[in-house]
Amino acid sequence: MDFSAGEGSGEGRFATYVEHLASALGHVDRVAPFRAYCTGLMLPGERKSVEPMAARVEPGRVGAAHQSLHHFVAKAAWDDAVVLGAVRDLVLPVLQAHGPIRAWIIDDTGMPKKGRHSVGVARQYCGQLGKQDNCQVAVSLSVASDHASLPVAFQLYLPEAWANDPTLRAKAGVPDTVSFQTKPAIALDQARAAVAAGLPPGVVLMDAGYGNDTALRDGISALGLTYVAGVQSNITVWPPGVVPLPPKPWSGKGRPPKLLRRAPGHEPTSAKALATSLAPEAWRTVTWREGTNAPLTSRFAAVRVRPAHRDNERAELRPAEWLLIEWPEDEQEPTKYWLSTLPEATALPDLVDTAKLRWRIERDYLELKQELGLDHYEGRGWRGFHHHATLCIAAYGFLLRERAAIPPSASAQTRSLKAPDLPKTYRPRGSTPSA
Repeated sequence: MDFSAGEGSGEGRFATYVEHLASALGHVDRVAPFRAYCTGLMLPGERKSVEPMAARVEPGRVGAAHQSLHHFVAKAAWDDAVVLGAVRDLVLPVLQAHGPIRAWIIDDTGMPKKGRHSVGVARQYCGQLGKQDNCQVAVSLSVASDHASLPVAFQLYLPEAWANDPTLRAKAGVPDTVSFQTKPAIALDQARAAVAAGLPPGVVLMDAGYGNDTALRDGISALGLTYVAGVQSNITVWPPGVVPLPPKPWSGKGRPPKLLRRAPGHEPTSAKALATSLAPEAWRTVTWREGTNAPLTSRFAAVRVRPAHRDNERAELRPAEWLLIEWPEDEQEPTKYWLSTLPEATALPDLVDTAKLRWRIERDYLELKQELGLDHYEGRGWRGFHHHATLCIAAYGFLLRERAAIPPSASAQTRSLKAPDLPKTYRPRGSTPSA
């Protein structure tokens, strides 16, 4: 089915969009609740959990609508990956019409939770709160152009305490195929799936929480992809022109030594030490895009280095990469570091522009949560958590299509969906009946 996002009314385009995605659900009985759920996510409202959406979408039969939507999101066995594939098939061509896919962005997002019974909940770092707290964390992969980005994979991180507890797993319906994985391992699996699906390639961007993981960076390179990976200041590298010592000379007995070596006075250095040793002329002021109030500008330097992680356990040198460093003039020391496998001929402004494109994922999460209720799901199970996230991404995909096809008035038109009035007798569950 093909349709133009710029033709007809906003409601008509939304109906056609949902109809196309419904073909990925596998059963005709799921089409109506799918349409209702997506509509509920798109309509204005403070909460995008099941009951408030049922009240907004079908105010005359809230109980029945609630039951239908709950079953669809928490129980029905449709495939999240298939639906997300249908979303990207509809949305990516529209984004690419305005410019090529430039990046794949790896990141995660935290969703605060008060209770301890929802799947994957643990005391862990929550970016939304900026501290350790009770929350769920999900890892995502987004594809981005200069104009927009779309999440193409989204998976809950299951802490070890959850992954290794049969009782918790059974209550939350965690599939037997899901075992404990670190967040970088989840991200690498998502990247492998994206390559296998033939998604348009881009430079893989990640913050230091992922970029410091050597196995992830090596895995991305093994997929034939380049990266710009945030790293911490204490990561070790070999400075320009310095490499590990060759293997020890063979004594003629046993196997010839193969491992690279270090020695006192011949060791790698930290990224921070290298950055602070650079000459003043190594630093250049770069502007990478227009901010809300002013151009975004800072000082940067870039040098060719070789990552040194456990290279004394290797027989071959690691390839040379870029070490990109940001040191704003008003700071006492450098603030950010990246390793990048972009070509050696890449100019500094292009390195900076690519590294800074990761900001788009923050906009994704902001809109998915504030506009579409990504973090509003109140169920406790694995299937419902992922179904709700998939449906939020599907609704977000429609917004992206509208903005790409009919800017700048698209935002207003996508909000032309209006909820019916609630009956005066409606009371949410748990509320106090009026006199």
